[in-house]
Amino acid sequence: MNLLHVFILALIQGIAELLPVSSSAHVILAEKLMGLDPSSPEMTFLLVMLHTGTMFAVIVYFWQSWRTSYFSSWRTFRDNLAFVLFATAITGVIGLALLYIIKHVFFANSPSFEIEHLFNNSKLMATALAASGVLIIASSRMQGSEDKPLSIRRSLVIGAVQALCLPFRGFSRSGATISTGLFLGISRKKAEEFSFALAVVLTPAVIAKEFHRLYTAYHAAPVAHSTDFMSLVAPSLFGMVCSFLAGLLALRWLSSWLDSGRWYLFGGYCLVFSVVVLVLT
Repeated sequence: MNLLHVFILALIQGIAELLPVSSSAHVILAEKLMGLDPSSPEMTFLLVMLHTGTMFAVIVYFWQSWRTSYFSSWRTFRDNLAFVLFATAITGVIGLALLYIIKHVFFANSPSFEIEHLFNNSKLMATALAASGVLIIASSRMQGSEDKPLSIRRSLVIGAVQALCLPFRGFSRSGATISTGLFLGISRKKAEEFSFALAVVLTPAVIAKEFHRLYTAYHAAPVAHSTDFMSLVAPSLFGMVCSFLAGLLALRWLSSWLDSGRWYLFGGYCLVFSVVVLVLT
């Protein structure tokens, strides 16, 4: 992996992250086309760092909106914090349960199994993309029909759906959570803000996990590596900066497109891209 590879992947991530089309699926496909292994610790960590770059872009871009929606008063902050924490907690519980089921049922409880092994399964990724597309198209019929407030129950439902996105690359996290919010009668703006708030909370834990995975893999076979550990991390940091800048540049266009009532088009794109994944991988 060289810096040109990282730059290309960072641009793809920065552009696709804010769209409900699974930026992970786009990055993984690009990695395969460039002859890189998406399931390797280095690639997995790079993917997480690219998500981190766009996460910071989201924070910078939406900060003023969140100040109004989430920090206008102590009560508002307390309630929304509870919604985010409940949703994140149920994501963790269901996510761990899914990991256990997949490992024991489909991988015969193999001690070497990691969820990243699923990233090489193009059929699974294409199926997840198609499912995400159907969900988005169906939810587009609900867009703007109601404006119910967030609640503990609704946040738990959104968190549960978010858990399904963790092991299945292609099942867009933002697409699934925003669509679920629309199904629950939450306005698009509130659903979008809550979806990205969940992403900001979830990403640091994922970064820590993948950093530990990379560090462990490197020291488990140091002879196999011709470079020091920091030289493996440095390209990912470069990618994070590039994805941050690309995300900032793309956010205005992406947000305006989401606001224009074209939500269903993202679903159509997911369906088309699922076919592309099957053909090219």
